[in-house]
Amino acid sequence: MRTARTECLDWVLVWNRRDLEGVLTEYIRHYNTAHPHRGIGLNVPIHAAEPTPASIEQIRRVERADVLGSLIHAYRHAA
Repeated sequence: MRTARTECLDWVLVWNRRDLEGVLTEYIRHYNTAHPHRGIGLNVPIHAAEPTPASIEQIRRVERADVLGSLIHAYRHAA
């Protein structure tokens, strides 16, 4: 709960319950599928489908995915 508040809700202006549910849904999805956790060896709790092996060309390219309207930036190898 504290992580959601300090990393997300302290930085977002929430107007109503619908906004709060939308923000928390997006944050929880990011937290469980893309955010590395120290307690499990910097892995994510819920792994996405097994990706196909990347070529050297793809490994060199990194793209940024904005989460919650650019509040959180997630970086990944470009496909």
